[in-house]
Parts: sequence; structure tokens; C-alpha cells
Amino acid sequence: MTTMRISQLAERTGVPATTLRFYEDAGLLTADRTAAGYRVYGEDAVRRLTFIGAAKNLGLPLEEIGELLAVWQSGACAEVKADLRPRLAARVAEAEQRAADLAALTCTLHSALDHLDALPDRSGPCGPECGFLSPAAAAPVACSLTGEAIGERTAQWRDALDCAVRQHVDHGIRLTVPTDRIAVLAELAAAEQRCCPFFDFRLLLDGPRVHLEVRAPAEGASMLTDVFLDATSQ
Repeated sequence: MTTMRISQLAERTGVPATTLRFYEDAGLLTADRTAAGYRVYGEDAVRRLTFIGAAKNLGLPLEEIGELLAVWQSGACAEVKADLRPRLAARVAEAEQRAADLAALTCTLHSALDHLDALPDRSGPCGPECGFLSPAAAAPVACSLTGEAIGERTAQWRDALDCAVRQHVDHGIRLTVPTDRIAVLAELAAAEQRCCPFFDFRLLLDGPRVHLEVRAPAEGASMLTDVFLDATSQ
């Protein structure tokens, strides 16, 4: 049976010796001891470290990796699959929620940046009239796109919202599509926020679906209809 000292295992796997000791303390890795007290590892340690590394790349915490290792060590492949799937589904939901939160933040940042660029330079201190902390409140109800650009943007929304389920909400509309469109919706919402800063966008995850809520002030209701209701009725 081939055995390795901790330095040899670290060199072979690329996992630092300090991390190997940490894994041992956490119960993820076991080591035999020589008569002199040195740690020695077999080939199984290499396989375990490969498994641990793959699980970490999937975002699993060490506690869950330990639970999964126990199934992997003693169970059939089908049992590992059955144990792993709900864990990955939970990570997917978390990642999609973070993506939605980042998309909403991106829209807010674009709106704030555009509003900041539109503010006049002043020699005096900032005052309430700057409205920096609430740029949407000062946003004019107008679109900066013209001509063909408007048609192109409408076509992009039409493709992204194809077969969307529509529901009216206060001052706006909720459009529901599969979650695989979340990246496209986030990109379009950010672009729309730059040309129509009066629109308020929110992305909400709901299992396999994502809801895009778009709101506008009363004077922008007709533009909301033109862009979103008409786009989804084609």
C-alpha cells in the first residue's frame, strides 16, 4: 500500500498542508500515524480531496461537504446523486437571487450615475434641490432614444418577454417568464433605465420563474404600455 507524508500529499494534490490539517480537524480527512507520530495518507486521501475540491467549487459549505462525503464513502452513486441534487438546487436559488439583487442594484447605480452627470456644477454646498439621494424622483418622463433605436429596443423587449404572463400591479405591470431569461432581463432593464430613468424595475425570483415588475409615474403610463404591454401582446 502506497503511503504519503503530509508534504507529499500537499505536493500531489496542490492542497496546502495547513488546509489538510484543517480538513482533518473538521472531520473531512483522516490520517494514520507512524510510530514517530507523523501523518501518513493513502490513495483514498487523494480521491477525497478531489471530491472536496469539486464540492467547494459548487459553493457547498464544509458542513454539507462532510455530510455528502459520508454518503459518497459508503453509498452507491445513485445515493450520492439523490443527496447532492437538493443541495445544488438550493445553491442555484441563492445564486439567482444574488443575480436579481445585483441587477436591481445595477439599475439603481445607472440611474444615480445618469442623474449625477446631469447635475450642474455648483460652487456652493449641495442642497436638497440636488436630489442626489433620490434621482428617480427628479427623472423627467421622457425617453432619450430616437428613431430606429426605439424600434430595436422594443424588439429586444418583445423577444425577452415572449409568452410572458402579465399581471397589473400598482402603477405598473408584472411580467413572468422562466428564470433562464434573468440575465437578458437584467441587461435590458439596465439599458432601459439609462434612456428612461423614470421607469422603476424590480426582478423577483420565484422558483423556476422570474417576475419583472415595471412601474412608472402617472404621466409615464402611456409609455409603459407602449414598451411593455404592447411588446408582450405581439
